[in-house]
Parts: sequence; structure tokens; C-alpha cells
Amino acid sequence: MTDIVGHYVDHEMTSPFQMAQHSAKIKPTAIDLAERGILLITTCLRVEVYGDESALGSIDLLFSGFPRALLKGARDVAKRLAEISSGAKSQILGEPNVNDQVSNAVAVLDPALPISRIARLALGVGRASRERLHFIAPLNYDRIVYDLIAEQFKGIEEPGRLYMIGAGMLGRDLIRGADRFRSTVVVTRNPKKLRRRLRGSSDREIAIMRPEEIGGVRELQSCIVIATADLSEDYKAALKGALLRLEPRTIVDLSSIPVLSKCAVPMLNYVTMYAPHGRQLSRSGCAATLN
Repeated sequence: MTDIVGHYVDHEMTSPFQMAQHSAKIKPTAIDLAERGILLITTCLRVEVYGDESALGSIDLLFSGFPRALLKGARDVAKRLAEISSGAKSQILGEPNVNDQVSNAVAVLDPALPISRIARLALGVGRASRERLHFIAPLNYDRIVYDLIAEQFKGIEEPGRLYMIGAGMLGRDLIRGADRFRSTVVVTRNPKKLRRRLRGSSDREIAIMRPEEIGGVRELQSCIVIATADLSEDYKAALKGALLRLEPRTIVDLSSIPVLSKCAVPMLNYVTMYAPHGRQLSRSGCAATLN
């Protein structure tokens, strides 16, 4: 399998902010690349492609002038994928979410492809390494988000409700740590589908609302967490209207490219996870990066 190669750029080769923006731009090409037999891995800290050298062809557009590294051979590719899936290549060493991100990327590939078999082997090695070495970050993504929220709610003894926009892997993980809030609401346009997905994910009672249903009254002690970037323009418009009606104490946007701009909600405390100049978490944004 010496024809298996990989090309990658990650946070060690450019700024985290630039990497996050580029990754979000490339992510939608995953299915098209998979149909060509190419594995695409995009997280907020990397863009990486793997496959048979003849299948990769010209991939310059995927990197758009970014510096990139080249791996040749199944051994080196498997080693890199195992390191990524274990969390060894994350800025927070041992963070858990990246294993699922790699697994989801592999899942869209034809399982008969050599790169698919190599990647599944690497995932197994990564998981086994984590378990054997107890390689799990004590300060993970969830903890960072809730430390941020705690800072925003300092001095507030009884916070209001937590509104979670998005019920993917990240949203479901964050729901489990929402005990400090009076109640939790997950906002979606497909309540029936979401109820099935949330079944058994939390011991707490979770309300489900559509975006147009929130903001009937102001909730000045509530918090909005945006845990998805997969929103249409219509959804963004509905969400903007809901936020302006609700007037929460804080909106925390975890997307690498913010769902809304500061000018869209100028009177609200809108905190984003990335900023071009590497500032710490603040009302203006931050450069906290994880995967």
C-alpha cells in the first residue's frame, strides 16, 4: 500500500483563527471527495486528505495557498490518523471529541477502500491507546465552555434558562453539564426528530422549542449557546429575531465562523470562540481552540 498518501495543514503550521475559517470552508466538500475515494478530515484545527495517490490528483484548491505537509505510505498515514484520533495532536492533549470527528469522516467512505481500512485500524489504535494510558484531558471542551459561562454569570445566584441551539455531539455533551441553570431548552426546527435523538441523553427534563417560539418575554438572566453552524439563512434570520426578543444575558457562539455578526445583535453580549488577533475569551471573542 505504498501508494497511500496524505496531505495536511494544521494549527501548528498557521494561525488557529485562519485554520478554523479554512476548515469550515472546506468541510462541505467531504461527500464529493468520499465519492472519489478520498478521506477528508476537517476539524477547527486541521484540513487533511488521505487516499490513493492517483485518486488525490490535484488538491491545491483544498489548501488555497496554505503550507502543507506530505505523508507517503500506509504506515505513516495510519500513524498520523491514530495520533489525531487519540487526541495527541490536539491543542488540549487528550480531548475526546476528535475521535468522533475522525470516525464520522471515515463513515462516509466506501469500506472496501484501502484508505478506509487503514483509517478504521488507526481509529481502533487511537481508542485503545486512550484507554490503556488513561489519556483523557481533565480540561476538555465542555469544561472550557462552562468556565466561560460561569465567568459571564459571576455573581448571579440563580441563572435563568439555558437555550442550546444545536443537538449534535457537542450540544448533547453540553446539555449534560447544565445543572447550574433553572432549566434547559433545545431549539430546533424538527422537534420530533430531536426528541428521538435526545432520548436517554440526560436525566434532566429538557424542553424543545422552535426558534420562533422563544423570546415571548425577555429573559435577562438566561444564556444562549450556539453549538452548530449548520443553519440556513432563513434559520439565521429567525434565530436573530428570537435573540433580540429574548435579550439573554450572554450568547456564546461555538462556531469557528460565527453564526451571527456583532452588528446583527449590537445590544447583546455576543461571545465567539475565535478572533483574528488571538485574544482571550471576552465579549469580543477569543482564540480558544481544541481539536
